[in-house]
Amino acid sequence: LQELQSSGRGRFLLEHAAPFSAFLTDSFGRQHNYLRISLTEKCNLRCQYCMPEEGVQLTPKSELLTAQEIITLARLFVKEGVEKIRLTGGEPLIRPDVVDIVGQLYKLEGLKTIAVTTNGINLARLLPRLKEAGLNAINISLDTLVPAKYEFIVRRKGFHKVMEGIYKATELGYRPVKVNCVVMRGFNEDELLGFVDFTKDLPLDVRFIEYMPFDGNKWNFKKMVSYKEMLDTIKQQWPELEKLPCEISSTAKSYKVPHFQGQISFITSMSEHFCGSCNRLRITADGNLKVCLFGNSEVSLRDHLRSGASEEELVQVIGAAVGRKKKQHAGMFNISQMKNRPMILI
Repeated sequence: LQELQSSGRGRFLLEHAAPFSAFLTDSFGRQHNYLRISLTEKCNLRCQYCMPEEGVQLTPKSELLTAQEIITLARLFVKEGVEKIRLTGGEPLIRPDVVDIVGQLYKLEGLKTIAVTTNGINLARLLPRLKEAGLNAINISLDTLVPAKYEFIVRRKGFHKVMEGIYKATELGYRPVKVNCVVMRGFNEDELLGFVDFTKDLPLDVRFIEYMPFDGNKWNFKKMVSYKEMLDTIKQQWPELEKLPCEISSTAKSYKVPHFQGQISFITSMSEHFCGSCNRLRITADGNLKVCLFGNSEVSLRDHLRSGASEEELVQVIGAAVGRKKKQHAGMFNISQMKNRPMILI
C-alpha cells in the first residue's frame, strides 16, 4: 500500500479505487471498459487500405485463440470492469463458431454490449442467429455506394450482399446500424453527399473515417481527407446540419440533418486524435494484448494462458501492459513510418 501511495498512478488509483479496476486504469487515469477481440486474421475481402496487396502471412491455426480461451479472457476482463466487447477480425463472421462465442459472451455478468464489426458479406444470413445469441450492436464496413467501385476497392464481388446485410439489420431492429466508410481522396470523397443521403430514410449512423496509415497499405498524406474538409463539403449541401452531443469516450463527432432518420459521424484519428479519453484495449486473433491501435508493443496473453498462469497472474500481466500505455499515439507522419501489423492482423 505504501508503495502505491508513493507513486502518482498509485495515488490516483487509491483516490478513485472503487468501483473501477486498478488493473484496467492506466497512469493517465483512463479507465478501459471496452475490449475489442479479433476472432480471425482471415477475411473474404482484400480491401486495399487494410490488407497489403501481396496478402499477409497467416498465423497457424494452433497459435490462434480457441473459443474457450477467448471466453476465459473475456470473463477476466469483464470481472475487472469491461462493459463492452466488440468482435472484429479479419472478418469475424467467417469464423464457424461466431454465434456460439456471442452466446457465451452473453452469459457474462456485467457485460452490457456485445458488438461486431463486419464487412457485411455473411451478415444477412447469420444475423437472425446472432441476434438470438445476444448481439446488441453492428458496424458494417462500406466505402462506396457504387458497385463497380466496390469491387475495385475490395478486390472481390459482394456489394449487394452488404446492402442486404444493412437492410436486414435495420429490419431486425438494430438502432442505429453503424456504417463505416473510410474516405480516400481520388477514390470516394465525391460520394460524401450520397452517404449522407443514405441516412434520410434509414436509422443509420454513417461514420466517415479518416484514412489511416498501416503496414502495407501505401498510405500517403495526400490520400487523407480531413474531417474539416468533409464537414465543409457536407455543409455546402446541408447548411442546417446540427452537431449532436456525445459521450466523453466517444471516438466519433456526430451530426444530423434535421428530419433525417439517421445521422453521420466523423472518426478523426489522424487530424484530431482522441487519445485523452481512450477507453479501449485490443486482443489480436493470436492472443496478443495491444493497448493502442497504433502502438507496436504487444504482450502475449495466449502464452501465459497456455503455460497455466493463474487468473491472478494474468490480471497482473494485463495491468502491467495497461500501465505502460502512452499518453497518445505518434503523429500521422511518424505512424506511417512505424513498424506495426497490417490492419487485417489487428
